[in-house]
Amino acid sequence: MKSDEEIKENVREMYSHIALGETGVASKSSCCGPEPSSCCGSGSDTLVQMSLSYHPEDIADVPEGANLGLGCGVPTAFADLKEGSTVLDLGSGAGIDVFVAARYVGASGKAIGVDMTPAMIDKAKRNAEKISAKNVEFRLGEIEALPVDDNSVDRVISNCVINLVPSKAKAFDEIYRVLKNGGTFTVSDIVIDGSVTDAERNDAALWAGCISGAIDRKEYLDIIANSGFTEVKILAETTYDYKLAHGGLSSITISGTKR
Repeated sequence: MKSDEEIKENVREMYSHIALGETGVASKSSCCGPEPSSCCGSGSDTLVQMSLSYHPEDIADVPEGANLGLGCGVPTAFADLKEGSTVLDLGSGAGIDVFVAARYVGASGKAIGVDMTPAMIDKAKRNAEKISAKNVEFRLGEIEALPVDDNSVDRVISNCVINLVPSKAKAFDEIYRVLKNGGTFTVSDIVIDGSVTDAERNDAALWAGCISGAIDRKEYLDIIANSGFTEVKILAETTYDYKLAHGGLSSITISGTKR
């Protein structure tokens, strides 16, 4: 079995390729990537549908190059984003969900993106410069050890990223730590209905493609509950055609509250 650091390095390398425009190298096996061979449904038609699921007004001012087609949901549509709030996006990539969130929180709020891939952070910062965005910030860091203060954000969002993290428990503990009391998370992510074989777990391309790192749905929900969250709800769900050896894949958009 690969170590946590080996997994992170494989994921970082794959997403560096994507950030640099080398998508053919990075996403052939991706569930979240822009390739038509993706597991996200039956080919490119499904991927087009996913990209259109952002409300046109929400992405009207998003800079070109911010949407890399890497998501498996639209958490911003469910996150109850309010003027003046501080929003944190985990695994922010080129910045699409940060820019959408920034529109809702306005000049008095702030949207922060955290990503562990330097090339993605650089790309997101360049995207912010294109539109002279004043209420966004991008930080290099890992979800399991967020570069964010305790009790400092109102909303946490994430789009098809926590499945890439070796320790989901550490990730949700960190989400709980940085949220203010009464704050909520809204996460779109991949879960398994079944199990993953050892061979699938050790496939670096499947890890980076949002597949091998996914865990059983019940285990995912148990981790969230064990981190202390209440009012945990599945808000949306999509089942994909892609089949593992012993199960199938779904994306869920889920929320929970820190009390």
